[in-house]
Amino acid sequence: ILCLSVGIASAHFVLLIPENDIISGKKRSLSLKTWFSHPMEGGPHMEYEIIDSGAVINGEKIPLKWKKKLIPAMKGSDKKVPLYTTNFRIKRPGVYQFYVEPAPYFEPAEGKFIKQITKVYVQAFGLEEGWDEPIGLQAEIIPLTRPFGIWEGNTFKGLVLINGEPAKNIEVEIEYYNTKNIKVPADAFITQVVKTDENGYFEYTIPWAGWWGFAALGDGGTLRYKDGKEYPLELDAVLWIKAYPKPKK
Repeated sequence: ILCLSVGIASAHFVLLIPENDIISGKKRSLSLKTWFSHPMEGGPHMEYEIIDSGAVINGEKIPLKWKKKLIPAMKGSDKKVPLYTTNFRIKRPGVYQFYVEPAPYFEPAEGKFIKQITKVYVQAFGLEEGWDEPIGLQAEIIPLTRPFGIWEGNTFKGLVLINGEPAKNIEVEIEYYNTKNIKVPADAFITQVVKTDENGYFEYTIPWAGWWGFAALGDGGTLRYKDGKEYPLELDAVLWIKAYPKPKK
């Protein structure tokens, strides 16, 4: 279990995790799950509503049908929040870009709304074309490193687009989906941070195997809250990629 001090303002991530990022053999179905949480710390999980989602292949969007269940916000907590699951039938080879677009979430501690449009790639049956193509999301990370078949230690490079334009000099927060109960030596290690350059590009070298999330923090203007006041909207482009362990010599 991570040893964390109280009151850490750590990163929020919409997680979109398939059972695998590469499909081969006779398998034709794929399960995915999505929820809103702090992946390195294992929680707390937060309120999350999906307003749009799909799987995009060769420019075609296939809608996703989600099943909602309630999970504790923290282990032992009485508060319940949503986790969504779906099963997707893979009908042809190619690169599938799965995405979810959530409703904006108001974060009282930060005095702003957060909306994280999230993608993950699944490559099926050997065809690889199209992984570097945008799918027209309001906030989107375009990989320059192929986003599947990645070893730990590889450097991942991406381009951030917000409203179709390169997002320059913005922060990209990076977290590991901590399924291994990895401990950190200090709170600064929970969320890694890099910045995009003048052309909207960033890169990061993945230190160990597992699922890694990249959240590029963009500006989405303002939204009106139920108290009648206008608050900033943080519009984030999120991408999840899986790194595999290096082969043992």
